[in-house]
Amino acid sequence: MAENIYDAIVIGSGISGGWAAKELCEKGLKTIMLERGKNIEHIKDYTEANKEAWDHPHRGERTQQMVKDYPVLKRDYPLNERNLDWWASDKDSPYTEVKRFDWFRGYHVGGRSLMWGRQSYRWSDLYFEENAKDGIAVDWPVRYKDIEPWYTYVEKFAGVSGSAEGLPELPDSHFLPAMEMNCVEKEVAARVKEHYKNTRKIIIGRCAHATVPLNDRQCQFRDKCWFGCPYGGYFSTQSATLPAAMKTGNLTLRPWSIVTKILYDKDSKKATGVEVLDAETMKTYEYKAKIIFLNASTLNSAWILMNSATDIWPDGLGSSSGELGHNLMDHHLGVGAQGIVEGFEDKYVFGRRANGVYIPRYRNFFGDKRDYLRGFGYQGGGSREGWSREIPELAIGGGFKDALTEPGQWVFGMGGFGEILPYHENKVTLDKTKKDKWGLNVLAFDCELKDNEKKMRKDMLNDAKEMLEAAGLKNVQAGEGDGTPGRGIHEMGTARMGHDPKTSVLNKWNQVWDAPNVFVTDGSFMTSAACQNPSLTYMAFTARAADYAVSELKKQNL
Repeated sequence: MAENIYDAIVIGSGISGGWAAKELCEKGLKTIMLERGKNIEHIKDYTEANKEAWDHPHRGERTQQMVKDYPVLKRDYPLNERNLDWWASDKDSPYTEVKRFDWFRGYHVGGRSLMWGRQSYRWSDLYFEENAKDGIAVDWPVRYKDIEPWYTYVEKFAGVSGSAEGLPELPDSHFLPAMEMNCVEKEVAARVKEHYKNTRKIIIGRCAHATVPLNDRQCQFRDKCWFGCPYGGYFSTQSATLPAAMKTGNLTLRPWSIVTKILYDKDSKKATGVEVLDAETMKTYEYKAKIIFLNASTLNSAWILMNSATDIWPDGLGSSSGELGHNLMDHHLGVGAQGIVEGFEDKYVFGRRANGVYIPRYRNFFGDKRDYLRGFGYQGGGSREGWSREIPELAIGGGFKDALTEPGQWVFGMGGFGEILPYHENKVTLDKTKKDKWGLNVLAFDCELKDNEKKMRKDMLNDAKEMLEAAGLKNVQAGEGDGTPGRGIHEMGTARMGHDPKTSVLNKWNQVWDAPNVFVTDGSFMTSAACQNPSLTYMAFTARAADYAVSELKKQNL
């Protein structure tokens, strides 16, 4: 475009950014999508997709040098030999921890849509109404009826497999055929259902996998998803939204483009464009547009808004309410149990199902009342131990090798995902004393679990153990691991939506109150966190906001 002028700018190319680009392009807007990291092309750049662990010097695991070079990434599973360059460098992109926060990022085209867990769950009004009922934070400015048609819209394109259950706490989606539970999962589910009189349910996970052909995509049950899928089996920017946007001829994709600020005109009270730092050349450019969609991921979107300070708003664009950067949430996890399931020694699994089972939230619902607010769900599954298990009686020699050629015991395990409340004091700010590789100020994190979550974790632990024992499992072991915020990789909040510009950053259409032609539709808009995986909700809100934005643009209201 001449002089870098477009109809729309999309900042970020992950799950929500990909959706924003698709919707805006399909509605006829000349759009540029700016991604701070490198390009990753579908299929061509999935270099690990057809490799096995034994193709690597260290069997895909981490080395001591990697542990030294990645002090944050080493805290959990992302540090590995196979797709390390899909995770942001701790050295190049540091941050400050006033309190510990584990921030795992992907700076490349597609973002974490290439590495996400793909679990996709709708919200019901039981979640949208809780803030108001509990007197916590602010009320959501929308309800399920506002979002339901948009859930259906995005599901039909993305593809969500699952089973219709008719649960008021977990509305059914527009489902593709569900993946099947294995024999042990079916048995444990039946026992739990009977014991708890159908008040607790184990269902197959609802996941963004095309279990039947869908727009030339179909899951092959390879379970190599986070290396990129050449078959487009799961939903990602590369497999789904980016090709759709490109097909229109309206999209320009510019990788290596770090958006440093949104440019604001105080006379028109609108944004005029963005400032971009080329991550390779260190040159600065400006791009102009009528509307801007901010989808850099929760924490980077907060950074961009805070870094867009003006003499009107010294704390950043969208800061007039005093809520920008605040109300940071994640899901707390690391609590669960597992046990041995007897009686299925003559059974085994077929294929590599890239999915598990799900236990929807049941605490503080339907008459249950605890000494904490909100609740949790569980994810897990059943499997037979394989060659990597340890056999205490054998440590070396031919007998050890022979034993490992036979499958081990059937085990069933489950881990909790708990809701963190939107506390104003859980926040990110700009640390103006520390800079990253590109000379930009970094974020400082001040976020922690509080008493409500700590009480909830006791139930998460005890309930898991109780359920498995009630289902007849043997040698049930329950444990609590690290629940540090960030480990759920479900960052939410920092630019919440609400009814009132005095208490929220965005209105019900995801517009920045202070600049109505700026829309924020990644996890930063979330007013509360619920306990289920949030990405499907980001997709629905993004499609809804894009439809509204184009409508307002045509009416010359933006």
